[in-house]
Amino acid sequence: MTGLGASHREAPEPRPLPGPDSRAAATPDARAPRRGGADPVKALLHRHRDLCERAVDPLEIAAGLEAHGVTDRTAARFRHRDVFSLAEELYARVPRDGDAKPPGATAPARARADWIVLTLLPGALCAASLTALRLTDGRIRLLTAAIGILAITLALRGALRRGPLSAAGPHRSATAPWTCWLVGYALLGDGLLGTGITGGPDGPPTGTADGDWPLTTAPLLGLALACAPAAWTAHLFSARARRRLGSSRGLEDFAASVRPVLLGAFALFLCALAALLTLSSTFLHEPSAHPQALALGALLFLARLLTAHGFTHAPKVILAATATAQAIALATVFAARLPGWASLAVPVETLATRWGPAALPTLTCGAAAAILLIHASRTLTRASAHTLPEQPR
Repeated sequence: MTGLGASHREAPEPRPLPGPDSRAAATPDARAPRRGGADPVKALLHRHRDLCERAVDPLEIAAGLEAHGVTDRTAARFRHRDVFSLAEELYARVPRDGDAKPPGATAPARARADWIVLTLLPGALCAASLTALRLTDGRIRLLTAAIGILAITLALRGALRRGPLSAAGPHRSATAPWTCWLVGYALLGDGLLGTGITGGPDGPPTGTADGDWPLTTAPLLGLALACAPAAWTAHLFSARARRRLGSSRGLEDFAASVRPVLLGAFALFLCALAALLTLSSTFLHEPSAHPQALALGALLFLARLLTAHGFTHAPKVILAATATAQAIALATVFAARLPGWASLAVPVETLATRWGPAALPTLTCGAAAAILLIHASRTLTRASAHTLPEQPR
């Protein structure tokens, strides 16, 4: 009996059957000592070692984990309350030689005077070019227009290559053709649509607002001048978002705190653009073109803001769809002149007759800007959107 009792006491306890809570019970505490290979955080560290070794602080690891699909719910399986807490352990477990940060790791932009000047150049050159067009005629006017277009293009290229609106990588110019079309339509499209409905035009544009094919130059000047406030609001948004990144304790907390910052920066840019459009209309003695220019400005600002933070696909698709819609609508007006095709132009003619030619770009650009704003409120509120390598500024 004694031997039987001893053998009974020495027998191992039966292992419990797996149940619904067995996975959570089997997950070891991420902060407690672990045995051998039963260390899920160690396995996570092995998968993301490059990220953890390059990181300047735990916030950069948290943003990288989020970009790889790790959420607060995933962090709970490692017995951490959120991704930030998990990132702190990963950062602490990576051996480092010292606490000194590598050069260029600081978030604030440096030497801002260069991109400030570059963002002011497009507006100044556009104002000078439009003034020169009004003072010339004939071949001199054509030469002046060509020089002005070249100068403004180079200035815009410089403004978009440095500062808060700059974007790195091979896709930074992916939206350039569609942007050129939209800006060109703002300059020539309304006049061409209006004369096309009435049977014109009878000749090429003359470069004035009262010709057979009138030009609308106030939106062009307003958008060129808006490069400066666009850069400033983009810089303000990035700086505020990085500050929220340091004070937030979870991904949801960060997204909730950054979303009002994004909407505030967007509203601030629209207010600045509206003021510049009013100034441009007064300077050029043209009727205000606020609705279509505001819609186009909102679309281009959101597209560039997304591109600057590494999100290039949605801006390219949306800008391409908007430009295509405008081109098709314009083409239907002229295709309706063919025998039997008159019904093609009915929707566009009805819209332009009731609301004016500006209704087409207002609707197309406004709808596209609304889609991009919804997309930006979901992508630019991620922590990973604000830890991209800094561009030279």
